[in-house]
Amino acid sequence: MVSSIAGIEEAKPFLKWAGGKGQLIPAIEAALPKELFAKKNVTYIEPFIGSGAVLFWILRQFPVIKNAVINDINEDLITAYTAIKHEPERLIKALQKIQSDYYFFRTEEEQRSFFLEKRSLFNARNFNEIDNTALLIFLNKTCFNGLYRVNSSNLFNVPFGRYLNPKICDEKKILADSNILQRVIILQGDYRETLKYACENTFFYFDPPYKPISKTSSFNAYAKDTFGDREQFRLKEFCDQLSSKGYQWLLSNSDPKNNDPSDNFFDDLYGSESTFIDRVKAKRVINSNAAKRGEILEVLISNYKRTV
Repeated sequence: MVSSIAGIEEAKPFLKWAGGKGQLIPAIEAALPKELFAKKNVTYIEPFIGSGAVLFWILRQFPVIKNAVINDINEDLITAYTAIKHEPERLIKALQKIQSDYYFFRTEEEQRSFFLEKRSLFNARNFNEIDNTALLIFLNKTCFNGLYRVNSSNLFNVPFGRYLNPKICDEKKILADSNILQRVIILQGDYRETLKYACENTFFYFDPPYKPISKTSSFNAYAKDTFGDREQFRLKEFCDQLSSKGYQWLLSNSDPKNNDPSDNFFDDLYGSESTFIDRVKAKRVINSNAAKRGEILEVLISNYKRTV
């Protein structure tokens, strides 16, 4: 069932994002608790929002979701969601200016120089939320593989991506995203704070920074603090807390068995009679070596029985 609100059919992620869940939506849709989403006044909470592929899809599909809450530790990302929600027209104007300036350059070297200039400005973070978000979107559309990656000093360090006339300003998408975000509470900080917003008929979807499937495949540096095994254990404790309060949740992550068939990290961490683990196919598209891109498995974990 699709909402009839004008424009929301265009609501989709405004950023390219490593690990984005767009390709997993059919599996996620099949894994949703149908009984819950058939009720009225459902609250949807996504504590690791990333590019929001699942958020935008689920709000388009389920008008019964009257309230939604998103969160991320990445301040630049949350600033972008806030800017799009409250001031889309100002953001569009800023993006149009950057796009016009970028298209003016005819050589790759000129474009690269412009990119590096804007990357330095972004890392200075001396701008208001509109200009900061415009720089973020520009860098995302023109950097290598559309990655967002920062170092320990919180400096964006992804190199130039060599794209020919990338679409930097997508006016329709920004306006549609702003429209749909009007029913979303936007938080920035520790994901556990989202529990305060849970009420009857609440569903949590977790898409945390992924556990690397090899020593060279870690692209989870979306914030200066890494999300290692210790954080995975902490997240499991939070999921247990949700279960004890009667909330339903679904979690996706990379499957370490892709690299080592004997690696039972998630099976051991979440294995119990009250949790359910399934493996689904996905495509790995972020790799500097094209030969290593291809089909992999990801895990879907929930605290309710389902069919996938």
